[in-house]
Amino acid sequence: MSPLAQPLTLPCGAVINNRLGKSAMTEGLADPFDRPTPELNNLYRTWSLGGTGLHITGNVMIDKRYLERAGNVVLEDDSDLDKFKAWAKAGTESGNHLWMQISHPGRQCPRLVNIEPVSPSAVPLKILGLFAQPRALTQLEIDDIIQRYANSAALAKQAGFTGVQVHCAHGYLISQFLSPKTNQRQDKWGGSLENRARFARHVVRAVRQAVGPDFPVSVKLNSADFQKGGFTLDDCVQVASWLSEDSVDLLEISGGTYEQLSLIGVEATEVRESTRRREAYFIEYADVIKQHTKIPLMITGGFRSRVVMEQAVANGEVDMVGLARPLCTMPDVSDKLLAQTIDQVDDYEHTLKMGEGFWGNNSPLQLIKTINSVGQVSFYYQQMINMAHNRKVTAPSNVLGLFIKHLYNDTGLNIQRKKAQKHAP
Repeated sequence: MSPLAQPLTLPCGAVINNRLGKSAMTEGLADPFDRPTPELNNLYRTWSLGGTGLHITGNVMIDKRYLERAGNVVLEDDSDLDKFKAWAKAGTESGNHLWMQISHPGRQCPRLVNIEPVSPSAVPLKILGLFAQPRALTQLEIDDIIQRYANSAALAKQAGFTGVQVHCAHGYLISQFLSPKTNQRQDKWGGSLENRARFARHVVRAVRQAVGPDFPVSVKLNSADFQKGGFTLDDCVQVASWLSEDSVDLLEISGGTYEQLSLIGVEATEVRESTRRREAYFIEYADVIKQHTKIPLMITGGFRSRVVMEQAVANGEVDMVGLARPLCTMPDVSDKLLAQTIDQVDDYEHTLKMGEGFWGNNSPLQLIKTINSVGQVSFYYQQMINMAHNRKVTAPSNVLGLFIKHLYNDTGLNIQRKKAQKHAP
């Protein structure tokens, strides 16, 4: 039997029936009023039937004023709970876990959604002019946001989701509090790591209180921001140790921010050569983190061969293997990995790259990296849309065209949302 087929018992007592987890991916399938749709249900039903033990949703926003992108689902009250119940039912059809990832984007809220995003401090995000200058949160707003996380978690439980994940990574709001680059506060929420981690810990404790002791609560945390002066591996280890005191059931490790795109596959300079050979971007950090916390650990990023996944679990390096993009092109990939009928999973991203010579001798390398990364995201995003509409996987196409299509799609979602909400009763 594959090591991946072993069940995992969490500290809260819940059992995940295997060691494969679907990491969160933004779906963009909400309706213009930020509600779950039949298409979203269909996507998660398809994934549920594919054998993955744990599914974590894409960003579900706790405040409709601030989105990661138009097309996000928002859960801030019980007015449309029936739609969330339908989503939870579809996504757990095969008896797997379905956890809602709850999040606030902070300054990573596009200008098209809100021209005044919020953050711990007024530190701008400089990417192609897509994000407005943030303002620093007040104490009252911080208290309100903590309560919003707890409220959304309680509603997720009420709707039938089997757990929640608090998103503390990828440069979103909690990650902004953790990083000294984006948190320049002089009050109890900034300065020392203990102060910068206070917001994350208060959110996690409030969520735990809202859902009770027997409901899985997970945290997604950066191993590092991979930016000079940012959140470091040493910081991660310490925060992970503190989270072990706060009743966390599963810690998912990833990395990067919008400004350093390790979260979508752009390698950071700090990633070692042995990590590249072993595929998994963040697995070398797992051993260090495991020395300081007993929280079950899930590593997401780069796993592509079954033998690497099996060895990571069998050796105790990780407790769960996180998969994302492979589930977009092969929704039953987990069934095949568990049955040991395949040795490799999707690796399309290596065919979706624009060469550095595309622009001639004066290659704007950072622009090329951005186009490659967003183009890859667009390809996998389109596959989710295909699954949601019962269509087949499409072949990879020109990465520049995919980049343009992604920007066009996001603009369209924003326009539809603004029109609908402008005329809402």
